[in-house]
Amino acid sequence: MMALNGDVGESYGCWSLGKDERLIPLLDKANIACGFHASDPEIMSQTVQLCKHHNVSIGAHPGYEDKVGFGRRSITMSTDALTTSILYQVGALEGICRLHRCNVDYIKPHGAMYHDMMHSASIMQAIFAAAKVLNLPVMLLANSHTEQNRQLASNMGISILFEAFADRLYLDNGELTPRSQANAVFRSSEQILGQARRLLQTQTLITASGNKRTIVADSLCVHGDNDASIEVAAAIRTIINGGGQTNGD
Repeated sequence: MMALNGDVGESYGCWSLGKDERLIPLLDKANIACGFHASDPEIMSQTVQLCKHHNVSIGAHPGYEDKVGFGRRSITMSTDALTTSILYQVGALEGICRLHRCNVDYIKPHGAMYHDMMHSASIMQAIFAAAKVLNLPVMLLANSHTEQNRQLASNMGISILFEAFADRLYLDNGELTPRSQANAVFRSSEQILGQARRLLQTQTLITASGNKRTIVADSLCVHGDNDASIEVAAAIRTIINGGGQTNGD
C-alpha cells in the first residue's frame, strides 16, 4: 500500500502556513521543516507533538537557508557545506524529537534543494553522505533515473524511498513541470484527486503533453501549502485505505 506524505510545520513565528491540524491526521509520513526555509523551534516542537499524537512517521524536510524565498531558490554550496547543512538541520529536529520521545525516520529535501538533488549527482551524493552519517533513508522523486539513483544509494550504503506528487504536473520524462510554467501546481480538487487515483490504482499519470506515463512510487505527496490538496487529502486517504471511488471526479 502506498503511503501518503505531506510537507508540514512550515509556519514561522506569528506567520501561519498550511492547516497542519487537519492534514497530519490523514498522513502516514510528515515532512517537517527544519528551520532554514521555514519553521522555528517552537513550530517544530508543536508539529512533532501533532505527529506523535496521530502516530505519523516523522521525516526531516531540510532546505536551503532562504526563508524569504521559501527555499525555492537554488543556492550554490560546496558538497561539504551541503552535507553539514543537512546534518545541522536534521540534528535540530532530532533533538526536538528526543524531547518528545520519538524519532526522525527519514530525510526529504525541500524545494530547490530537492530539485537540485534530482539533477546533480554531486548534490545527491552530498545529501546521501549526510543520510549515511545519520543512518536515515532519503525520499526522492520516482522518475526515469530511478534505477540509477537506487544504485548510487546502494553503493553509498543508504536506503531510499521513492515518491510521486498528487498535485504537480509532470513532463514526459518523469520530471516535475517547473513552477514558473502554467499549471505546474494543480489548484483544482478534481485534478489532484484524479491524478492521485491514477497513481494509486494504476501507477500511471497523464503528462503535460497528454501522454500516459508509468510512475512506481512508495509514497504519494500532497503539499501542506496548497489549500486544494488539503481539501482532497481525506478523499485520497480513503482511496489508499481501499475505499475505491470517491467524490471529485
